[in-house]
Amino acid sequence: MDVTKQIQVEDDLIKTNITLTTVDKLLTWFRSRSIFPVTFGLACCAIEMLNTSSAKFDFARFGYEAFRGSPRQADLMIVAGTITKKMQPLVARLYEQMAEPKWVMCMGSCAISGGPFVDSYNVVPGADTFLPVDVYVPGCPPRPEALIFGFLTLREKILHPEKYPRRLKKIG
Repeated sequence: MDVTKQIQVEDDLIKTNITLTTVDKLLTWFRSRSIFPVTFGLACCAIEMLNTSSAKFDFARFGYEAFRGSPRQADLMIVAGTITKKMQPLVARLYEQMAEPKWVMCMGSCAISGGPFVDSYNVVPGADTFLPVDVYVPGCPPRPEALIFGFLTLREKILHPEKYPRRLKKIG
């Protein structure tokens, strides 16, 4: 192919606003902007999670307001609150029922490390002991702005998987 023809083709592409990309990059871009969290909460952090969907914080501008009632329709689990040992198998089951690709966000100090109840005999010391957590949102309870920042962090992790490799953990 002649160099002048190649330059002409590139000029034509620029003039007509055609963007070239791979299907994988396009699907990754779509996934990062259409995250569907499962409606699931364990304790007081769930109230703050639901408050993020209110008009005051305008969660809809990012495209994340569609909380799903079934784990089969969701691709993000927000573990919001204290995980007791009695609830641990149920949380793991909900995670297993989610479709791939799926992500996990821990919200609040109880979900991250057991919080003030960590010394109790029936509290799991963090969701990362049995789930592959992608994003941590600290606080007790975290403000809605912190949850929005967690979603934006997850968006970056989804967009750039080569920059942020995932640690997959076997459930069980």
